[in-house]
Amino acid sequence: MSHIIHNMTKQELYHHVLRQLEALIEGESCAVSVLANAASLLHEAMGERFFWTGFYLVNSNELVLGPFQGSVACYRIKWGRGVCGTAWERDETLVVPDVEQFAGHIACSSLSRSEIVVPLHDGNGEVTGVLDIDSRELDAFDDIDRKFLEKAAEMISSHLF
Repeated sequence: MSHIIHNMTKQELYHHVLRQLEALIEGESCAVSVLANAASLLHEAMGERFFWTGFYLVNSNELVLGPFQGSVACYRIKWGRGVCGTAWERDETLVVPDVEQFAGHIACSSLSRSEIVVPLHDGNGEVTGVLDIDSRELDAFDDIDRKFLEKAAEMISSHLF
C-alpha cells in the first residue's frame, strides 16, 4: 500500500485520504475520537511533509489544544495571536510559507518552518476550532493543500458541529 501511495500525485493522495476520512468518521459522534483519528490519518498519509498535525478548539476567548500528532505543543492560543489565532480571527485559511516572516508567530517548536491553518465551523458558520499543520520545510503548502484541507475540515465540521 505505501508503494502505491508514494507513486500518487498530491491530488490523488488527497482524494484517497478524503475517501478514507469519510469512511473513518461515518457513524462516530465522539468529537475527541473523530479529531484524533483525523489528525492521525492526515499526519500518516503525508509522511515527512507534515511535522505537526492537529486541532485547536475554541474555548471562550482562546484556542485550546486538541488531538494531534507530533511533538508537544502550546496549550492555549489567544484570539488573533499567532497563525492559529489569526486564522480564527479572520475566519479564513492561512498559508504561511515562512513562519519567521509572520508577525506574531508563536513558536511552539523551533523546527516548524511553514504552516497552514484551516478554520472549522459549526452549523451557524461560527469558528469552533482550527486544523493546524506545520512542516519542517519552507513553503511546504500550496493551493492544492488549501483546497483539500479545507474539504477535510468541512467534512469534519459538518459531521461534528
